[in-house]
Amino acid sequence: MFRFLTPARLSAAIVAGAVLAAALPAAAAGDAAAGKAVFTAQCAVCHSAAKGAKPILGPTLFGVVGRKTATMPGFAYSPAMKAAGGVWTSDRLSTYIAAPAKTLPGVRMTYGGLKNPAQLQNLIAYLNTLK
Repeated sequence: MFRFLTPARLSAAIVAGAVLAAALPAAAAGDAAAGKAVFTAQCAVCHSAAKGAKPILGPTLFGVVGRKTATMPGFAYSPAMKAAGGVWTSDRLSTYIAAPAKTLPGVRMTYGGLKNPAQLQNLIAYLNTLK
């Protein structure tokens, strides 16, 4: 079965596998349980993760993945966030959480950003469970 796997084909298969792995969403690599701990330590002061929760300092993040930006009822979004448009995807959340003010100048979120890539992947994995 493997006799047709020449060194060139093996190399091509390895490259193709690496490309596919790199294309997977960031959440696929994360640990949701570890992400919940990151959320509790760094996000829960301002955000709730509970369904139907009222905003604290920021909007609830229950159901954030797949939600249109600036649409959580009962929260007064900044003009910058209202103008952002689009939907919160795992990739978009990852970019935003890493550097909120740099990613979207004018937002009210004063958080400096989550710089640890593993913690960020774990957090995104956790946010994907909030449905």
